[in-house]
Amino acid sequence: MALQPSYLLSLLLLVLLLPYSTTAQTSSNLSLGLSLIAQENGSYWASPSGDFAFGFQQIGNGGYLLAIWFNKIPEKTIVWSANGDNLVPTGSKVEITKDGQLVLSDPTPTGTEIWQSESGGLGVVYAAMLDTGNLVLASQDGSHLWQSFDHPTDTILPTQTMSMGSKLVAHYSETNYSNGRFQFALQKDGNLVLQTLAFPTDWSDTVYWPIGSGFQVVFNESGYIYLTATNGSILTTVSSNSVSKQDFYQRAVMEYDGVLIHYVYPKSSTNTSNAWSILSVKPPNICEITEDIGSGACGFNSYCELGGDGRPNCKCPTRYTLIDPNDVMKGCREDFLPQSCYEASSKTDQFDLSEMESINWPLSDYGRYVNVTEDWCRNACLGDCFCAVAVFGGGQCWKKKIPLSNGIKDPDNAASKVLIKIRKDNSTSNPSGADLKKKNHSTVILIVSVLLSSSMFLNLLFLMAAFLPIFRFKYWKSKAIKTYPFMPGMNLQSYTYEELTKATNGFREELGRGAFAKVYKGKLDLLVENDVEATDDMKRLEKYVMIAIWCIQEDPSLRPTMKKVVQMIEGSIEVSVPPGPSSFISSILASQAISRNGILINDIFRQAFLDEIWLDFTRSKLPSYTFVKLPFDEIAYKDDLGI
Repeated sequence: MALQPSYLLSLLLLVLLLPYSTTAQTSSNLSLGLSLIAQENGSYWASPSGDFAFGFQQIGNGGYLLAIWFNKIPEKTIVWSANGDNLVPTGSKVEITKDGQLVLSDPTPTGTEIWQSESGGLGVVYAAMLDTGNLVLASQDGSHLWQSFDHPTDTILPTQTMSMGSKLVAHYSETNYSNGRFQFALQKDGNLVLQTLAFPTDWSDTVYWPIGSGFQVVFNESGYIYLTATNGSILTTVSSNSVSKQDFYQRAVMEYDGVLIHYVYPKSSTNTSNAWSILSVKPPNICEITEDIGSGACGFNSYCELGGDGRPNCKCPTRYTLIDPNDVMKGCREDFLPQSCYEASSKTDQFDLSEMESINWPLSDYGRYVNVTEDWCRNACLGDCFCAVAVFGGGQCWKKKIPLSNGIKDPDNAASKVLIKIRKDNSTSNPSGADLKKKNHSTVILIVSVLLSSSMFLNLLFLMAAFLPIFRFKYWKSKAIKTYPFMPGMNLQSYTYEELTKATNGFREELGRGAFAKVYKGKLDLLVENDVEATDDMKRLEKYVMIAIWCIQEDPSLRPTMKKVVQMIEGSIEVSVPPGPSSFISSILASQAISRNGILINDIFRQAFLDEIWLDFTRSKLPSYTFVKLPFDEIAYKDDLGI
């Protein structure tokens, strides 16, 4: 029997639609146990009409967002998300679990939970993506035990309501879905407000647009958004634009820049201007935000200019640039070296005041002066290292300091002159060499002053003086070349066992062996008798010790001035050998020098020991030393003292 053409056509359409059915699952009910995987061009769950879809959307190269979106428009505009502050990698999974939970987990072997619906799971028998854009977990009788409409992110849709305690939190930016700086909230006391958040926390801050007080926010299918009382009566209208639900998609969004916008999008594909259009914007002028604490509508040191679409344009004043060009909310910074309060008053000639019009930072004032001239105002700001901006008008002068906040451009306020302090173009943006040298001098003087005024300096002096000959002895001993009488004229280098162990990496690589020895591969640093670097270090140490001894002379007239100390440290003047150390240094040594038996060495030995150190230091002698272990280090003493 021949097949009818209509039957063949139906069969062909079925075959063509099979691939689509693996991508968009449009059944009304989604069974427990179903899951979706985060991957490029992955599957999703669509509403029966296909207007909305639930699944994973890739956000740039940063990962995947579990979201609901408009599925029939090219932009795939997101209206709800589960993990805006924690994007997940490829391979992550969302599942309707057997116990009725919607769970998002990462692709690790243990499947770490990222988010869950918190429905309780009791009585859930299926899930559904509805044509309203609402994702629900439902019971057998169709009751919604959990729904995305009860947990909005930044968007509200027609038929959706907001009860007391609900809020729309703006994203941080257009591409960053974590929570940002603004929210539209029906507070628990019934007040409906737009307010700032103390980013990066969720602490509610300044209310910048109070709307009214009521019981519930309603967004109906006709395009009206309003606040109702408990009996359902309308108290306040947020947006009152009549819209045909057959012809347009709708959404109201708490935007990242602080404005609540009601958008519409034509459903007809024949419309050549398919795009989201703005129906209403609240507040009427976002730039008028003023916060006692915070930056205002834009970031610090910037100002807000209202755009034609009712959204803010954040800009920088003259000679200021954005801290982050990709994030205007971070504010602006000077592109020049600002005036320093450490500079002399004559440095003010390196700065000028640039005029701007109709701009103000109303809460950044720290000085106000009346009955003054513009010249007086200019000079007052130029001579004040704290002043970044001066505003003059009507015989009054306001001085403002960094950071500038609540910046706004108001074309209706052109009566005042705004003077921005900038560094002149021909002035360097870096400190001069003289300034740096002066700063370095000040630092050295401060360090030396602190040292001289503390007892720690005396202990430091003792340690430097006591261990100088020991350090020199050990250093040169390790490099000493021993001449053997049976090898006349031979210049051989000797090494310790420790040095050879280090050089051969623990005698690891054997190159060969003979009748009485093995040969190992090793690497030795070049050691020469006249090591220039070590000699320089020794000379520097000796110079610092001599300077220190000059500074603690018992006779005040012998002590150098602070200026001379700095010059000696810098090498501007030569450091001469100071007189022998004063007697009080020996009293310091009494608390440091300990015999083998732990008994303080007697005064005669202490003085002999001090004299020997001094003679060795001044004459560069290397006497024969032995060593005794002390609690703090090793200390040398003469063999002929008989201890």
